[in-house]
Amino acid sequence: MNYRKLTPSMSLLLAFEASARHCSFTRAAEELALTQSAVSRQVQTLETMLGVALFIREGKRIAPTDAGLAYMAEVGAALTQIRNATLQALSAQAFAMRLRVATLPTFGAKWLLPRLHRLYRAHPDLQIDLHSRIEEIDFSSQSLDAAIAVGDGRWPNVVAHRLYAEELVLVGSPAVFAPKGKRRGVARRAPRKADGPVDPTVAMLEGLTLLRVSSFPAAWREWCAHFGLPHDALRLGPSFELTSHLIQAVIAGIGVGLVPRMLVEDELGDGRLCSPFAPVPSSRSYYFTYPERVRHHPALVAFREWLLRELSASGK
Repeated sequence: MNYRKLTPSMSLLLAFEASARHCSFTRAAEELALTQSAVSRQVQTLETMLGVALFIREGKRIAPTDAGLAYMAEVGAALTQIRNATLQALSAQAFAMRLRVATLPTFGAKWLLPRLHRLYRAHPDLQIDLHSRIEEIDFSSQSLDAAIAVGDGRWPNVVAHRLYAEELVLVGSPAVFAPKGKRRGVARRAPRKADGPVDPTVAMLEGLTLLRVSSFPAAWREWCAHFGLPHDALRLGPSFELTSHLIQAVIAGIGVGLVPRMLVEDELGDGRLCSPFAPVPSSRSYYFTYPERVRHHPALVAFREWLLRELSASGK
């Protein structure tokens, strides 16, 4: 058996399938962007190759023969399968440049999004789907490829690239740090060292409301430990789920708060916030995390390399 005879060219099969589906060489030609005569010749070539009449021709009208109908059923199914396989291949290519990333909301809004245009300029085919998450990410149960998270870097079954070590800065509005007689805020007892006198570096906290982020309850304790102060000396005020909300509350003069320095650089630079204290190292760091299964994902590699370059360029 001549295998070439058993495998007609795609152009012949497309001409036959469209003609049989429309029962018209003219409409098949319109679909295939060919002339009517070209489609007719291709069908005749196929019939000659097979040695079978596939159509009954009556003037300008055509209709599939019984053999043509049987052939159409098989060829049509095969062409549909080929088209579906092609769509899957195209979708796979598109998916290869798509990445679903979870990020901490304030980090995403204040650091990542203002820089993301540079990523798209370097990788115009890349698509980053951003999701806000403050809870711990479970890649086994969530439809995510990667996450920017904060913690100690010890997550099971996760690849973690340390981005930068967190530094906490105590910030307040200029009005809050005004002389004591002009301050706004709820009066609080100033923290004292164990030996009794008010520590001069933190005496200015007297009379201020100390705001917190609920996801980092140890922040004020760590800050006190840095200055050698007992944590019980602090009377803490309201807490906020999002760091961005705490920042807005601090700008509004409600109190003072401890926030990652890199998230308030703009506010410190333009004078909306100020701080009389140097940044204090935190026990936490920011990490870019993902499961091992996506380590070589093209979109992940591109995003990871860009993210690390951006942080390096910003001096983090």
